[in-house]
Amino acid sequence: MLKVAEIIKRLEHIQAVASDDEAAHSKEDELHQAVLDAIANGECELPSVAARIALETLKIKFCRWCA
Repeated sequence: MLKVAEIIKRLEHIQAVASDDEAAHSKEDELHQAVLDAIANGECELPSVAARIALETLKIKFCRWCA
């Protein structure tokens, strides 16, 4: 079960590493995928809240690019 508290913790970690574009982008992708997976499998606490929190990463300023 993916808990809201864990999503918040991961969001805070992304904020903390935002000066490292590659790390922040990687962690953002991992978080978004984890939340989607948990929602799809019925293993997410408060799915709409979880999704809303995960999307807060889009407000964090860092370069998002793909190689």
